Amino acid sequence: MWFWWFMFVCDMLIPVTFIICGKMMQRQASEKMSGRAGYRTKCSMRNAETWKFANEHCGRLWWRIGWCMLPLSALVHLPFIHSSTGTIGSMGGILCAIQTLALIVSIIPTEAALRKTFTENGERIG
Repeated sequence: MWFWWFMFVCDMLIPVTFIICGKMMQRQASEKMSGRAGYRTKCSMRNAETWKFANEHCGRLWWRIGWCMLPLSALVHLPFIHSSTGTIGSMGGILCAIQTLALIVSIIPTEAALRKTFTENGERIG
């Protein structure tokens, strides 16, 4: 049972991180571009305006994904509460991989929004 709790807490860390980092990215997007923190891609780092837009967009997305992922991740764990350590570990690993995939896939809508809003030079369209 202790391993189930351990995996439960570990698998809740990713959605909680999405929620916290998403809110931080929304609030601190107006600060200077950083090489260490924030949504850093070639498109987002063209200028201060693209930096702010990308961080706010990705932050909102992460915040929503985190709140959706949190209860779903908890529900996935419930059927495995009395399972073997191997089963719990495998299920936890698969869930962690899916959560990480959500992090990677969140790049796609943010980059699409950047391309729809800004030119190749980083100037706002319209």
